[in-house]
Amino acid sequence: MTALGFLYPGHSAEDDYPRIEQLLASDIRLDLVHTDIGEDAHRVDALRRMGAAERLAEGVEALRLTGAEAVVWACTSGSFVYGWEGAHEQVRSLARTAGMPASSTSFAFVHAVRELGVRRVAVGATYPDDVAGLFAEFLRAGGAEVAAVRDSGIITAAEVGTWGEAEVFALAKEADTGDAEAVLLPDTALHTAAHIPALEAELGKPVLTANQVTVWEALRLTDRRVNAPALGALFTREPIVQV
Repeated sequence: MTALGFLYPGHSAEDDYPRIEQLLASDIRLDLVHTDIGEDAHRVDALRRMGAAERLAEGVEALRLTGAEAVVWACTSGSFVYGWEGAHEQVRSLARTAGMPASSTSFAFVHAVRELGVRRVAVGATYPDDVAGLFAEFLRAGGAEVAAVRDSGIITAAEVGTWGEAEVFALAKEADTGDAEAVLLPDTALHTAAHIPALEAELGKPVLTANQVTVWEALRLTDRRVNAPALGALFTREPIVQV
């Protein structure tokens, strides 16, 4: 049994995780600990407070009790708002506190893009324009080329959590460009786990979503590879060999 730990802010789309656990159909357990979201606002100042080291540390002890072998801060905006170097320091601090390998959803996207061997991506963000732009900057710092960014102007994770299949598909299709090799949907408050194969069939390319890549990143930290076609191309492709 491999136990994977996740620090998830508040309550929006956490039910994606038990769904993903079922779709993995393996000896893998996904354990969630909810962190205090503070002010629910897609504003840089509020997001930086949400991802502060002391706030993440509050959930670490509960994760230790689950027997987790790695931990991922399951929040995209609460990590990339610190910038490339600041986000690295965030996960280093989390790893020291937890005593186990650590990462965040923002780095999960960067690593997943590299895993797929793609470079040019399109972003469909639920966030306001300025926050979506910071995610694009983070991706560029990680080596990706961002073909387009579609923002949605949504302020709260609570509102994002109410979106269903129709809104998710509309966002992905509006974000996509003909030259993008993959479409990224960054927000762990967005329910996507049930829609990934259909999204990829609709767009004809890989689709990376926040909760999907977060789980994949935890598996990467523990050197586990699972073939799970129901979770899209990221979970079915052979790893890219860097030369």
